[in-house]
Amino acid sequence: MIEVTDGGLSTTVQDLGRHGHYHIGMPPSGTMDQFAGRVANVLVGNDDDAAVLEMTYQGATLEFTEDAVVAITGASMGATLDGEDLSLWTAHAVDAGSELSLAFAEDGARTYLAVAGGIDVPEYMGSRSTYTLVSLGGHEGRALEAGDRLPVGASSVDSTAVDGRSVPDDRRPTYDPSEPIRVVTGLCDYRLTDDGRTALLDSEWTVSAEADRVGYRLEGPDIEFEPREQPFGAGTNPSNVVDLGYPVGSIQVPEQPIVLMRDAVTGGGYVTVGTVISVDRNRLAQRQTNQSVHFEAVSVEAAHEARHAHEERLDAIRSSL
Repeated sequence: MIEVTDGGLSTTVQDLGRHGHYHIGMPPSGTMDQFAGRVANVLVGNDDDAAVLEMTYQGATLEFTEDAVVAITGASMGATLDGEDLSLWTAHAVDAGSELSLAFAEDGARTYLAVAGGIDVPEYMGSRSTYTLVSLGGHEGRALEAGDRLPVGASSVDSTAVDGRSVPDDRRPTYDPSEPIRVVTGLCDYRLTDDGRTALLDSEWTVSAEADRVGYRLEGPDIEFEPREQPFGAGTNPSNVVDLGYPVGSIQVPEQPIVLMRDAVTGGGYVTVGTVISVDRNRLAQRQTNQSVHFEAVSVEAAHEARHAHEERLDAIRSSL
């Protein structure tokens, strides 16, 4: 059992997501940085899809009532175990009665804590992920609070065998905000003028304070739309279209860009002009408020190659451990 002394700013239970329900309006939820969440599980000997804790900007303080094995990945939040510094991207054996505390994020926005056996909250619609907008899944459908108690699943992991194993430095991600975020343009980018498409791809955008698990709202120049007589049902604003589905990672432009993330609605009537590729959604989820975002257009084939390289990187980490 894990007892929550301080839930931090926003700590939720997440796994790889709630899949197969998009057609009824249920988004996947799940870890925003899927790479970091999966690696944390690999370090402690879990399946990739075991439930972890996702901490945003400020970490939680937790007390372990029984021996455990934990790993922390993602954003650099100063972590201590009973007051002693704890390294990230490394598995650690934890004694019963120990207190683990994480501070504010210094590099990146989200940190992941995996424990051998996984966070054993009930599944809802095939997932343990928290979807806070409708208070569903996770721990009571909400962010953690002081006094919460989290059950841990059974694990056959030998703590002495995994204690201290670590991801090599050259296989750990960096969260450099100067790196471009790759997008596949479309579905409705025809609604933009040439100048509008140029503004989308060539501008420096800034992550606004309204950036969360639902969507990353970006601030920057205005984007220009082609004038047209709106079709019936599309609304009067040039950013409106007749309702369509929103893929996770799609960029909608009601006024300025919003990249829809893991908890976003699944459809609506705003124009979508591109989709952030799956690999780069991990990195976008680690951009902090006021950091910059640059988009780079790539082909579908390039997106597939990036995903293949991403899986190879995970396989290499498994092999190295």
